[in-house]
Amino acid sequence: MTRLWLDNITRALLRSGTLAGYIERLSVTGLTSNPTILERAIDAGGDYDASIRVLVEAGFSGEALLFELALEDLSEAADLFRPAFDASGGDDGWVSLEVSPRIAGDAAQTAAEAIRLHAQAGKHNLFMKIPGTAEGVRAVEEVIFRGVPVNVTLLFTPEHYLAAALAYLRGLERRLAAGLDPEVESVASVFVSRWDAAVKDSVAPELHNRLGITVAKAIYQEHVALLASERWRKLAAAGARPQRLLWASLGTKDPAAPDTLYVDALATHDTICTLPEQTLQAFADHGEAIGTLPKEDSDARAVRELHRLEGVDVTELGTRLQRDGLAAFAASWEKLLSSVEGKREARASA
Repeated sequence: MTRLWLDNITRALLRSGTLAGYIERLSVTGLTSNPTILERAIDAGGDYDASIRVLVEAGFSGEALLFELALEDLSEAADLFRPAFDASGGDDGWVSLEVSPRIAGDAAQTAAEAIRLHAQAGKHNLFMKIPGTAEGVRAVEEVIFRGVPVNVTLLFTPEHYLAAALAYLRGLERRLAAGLDPEVESVASVFVSRWDAAVKDSVAPELHNRLGITVAKAIYQEHVALLASERWRKLAAAGARPQRLLWASLGTKDPAAPDTLYVDALATHDTICTLPEQTLQAFADHGEAIGTLPKEDSDARAVRELHRLEGVDVTELGTRLQRDGLAAFAASWEKLLSSVEGKREARASA
């Protein structure tokens, strides 16, 4: 059975009992978030004003205030998911907190901040989210070595995935060499639907909404091959757990396509799907997951070749999608900082 996680968090979602209802009725076993989701949640209304007032009076400002707000929500969510975490032995029940996009270009600072924030949160079932850029994967290795669980985000291509997976392996190997327990959890978050939105206007109609699933299948095949490698088997024998694939960006952006297109195609027992609320509800109502993914897929290779003939360079496009994704998160972060700072200043003046 595939794992279903919710790709959203708001204070209203928590306080209204909606998230608890998703856990009970729709078998939701985890949660992801990002700066854009946080920005929309805090900007949506006055749900956070009381907390902002208390934090301002306590002397918080800027990013410190933002992280306090985020951790209030994520700590509450982590407690809701703790039974799933305990029952599954750590496979389920996770929530995620993103490191500041401002330091994404500095591996050492990203690693240090991830370690600090995880300790501050004090939640065993909290992933620190780190982007799968060149600097990000350097940070991933260090954070894993230090024993902090990581959600590697903004992965698009098989090359992105392998860089993240190998960073995870290096971190575990360093732990083993140092006599430390190699059981440190990680997921690799692969973004899917953004591929199809990016090529919709440049490929033939018969290729619409096919590239994202095709690239995801190629990544799955790399994942299977890595877990069959001697290098991984040595780590597994020592007690390490595999870094799992988490399919993200699964909301269908094309109104002409099925609303459960991506989750139906990719949901399988050994992966995780994180879904926006609308997609989660649609999947619960009429989703039809395939159940397994092929280790080899000639049709997927053919689709990639057809895109190449249409002028789509998957490696180049994946690099751009990752760069654009990081820029979008950074823009949301700056907008959120500005909004919260405005509220802080208004409170200070009052």
